[in-house]
Amino acid sequence: MRLNKRTSVVLASVLLLALVASAGIVWARHDDAVIVPEGTAIRVSLDHSISSATSQPGDAFEASIAKPILVNGMTVIPAGSRATGTLVDARESGRLTGRAELRLALTSIEVNGERYDVNTSTVTRWGGDHKKRNWAWIGGGAAGGTLIGALAAGGKGALIGGPVGAGAGVAVAAITGKKTTRFHAEQMLTFKLTEPVAVKTGG
Repeated sequence: MRLNKRTSVVLASVLLLALVASAGIVWARHDDAVIVPEGTAIRVSLDHSISSATSQPGDAFEASIAKPILVNGMTVIPAGSRATGTLVDARESGRLTGRAELRLALTSIEVNGERYDVNTSTVTRWGGDHKKRNWAWIGGGAAGGTLIGALAAGGKGALIGGPVGAGAGVAVAAITGKKTTRFHAEQMLTFKLTEPVAVKTGG
């Protein structure tokens, strides 16, 4: 049966539309993404401990998603999904001044074997303050020096012994005063997305 030109054009158009529709279905199946909005909380459990004494800015850390992330009631990021982060800042404390600091942020999440880069808020942990402890050492050293000086040479000895004892207290504080801080293995931390991320849910 011979087809006229008009019929051929119509058939070709129908075939083209069918091909486009078919391609669209395949594309939708493999690129069906859900947007996880900015501000979404991401709760993770750390795989390992992180210490200010041994860590450096830029070091990576590993964690797992502790609570599933839902969008409109649908689980988009299941619990147990892998997460990776970085140490934004890591500072060791000084011996007399300066507080230890660890600051973490998530950088990626893996869902169904696919990795997604993320931008999140940071979680910060600070070490203890030196002041109270150092003053206890210095004050105790000064008092001890005053007592020894007084016993040895009366009032004049007390005047000499006080500064000497204080100096000894400073030395002890300097030797023992370094304070570290750490995040512990399996510790729960909560980050928040600072930008939305599109996560594929299609198979």
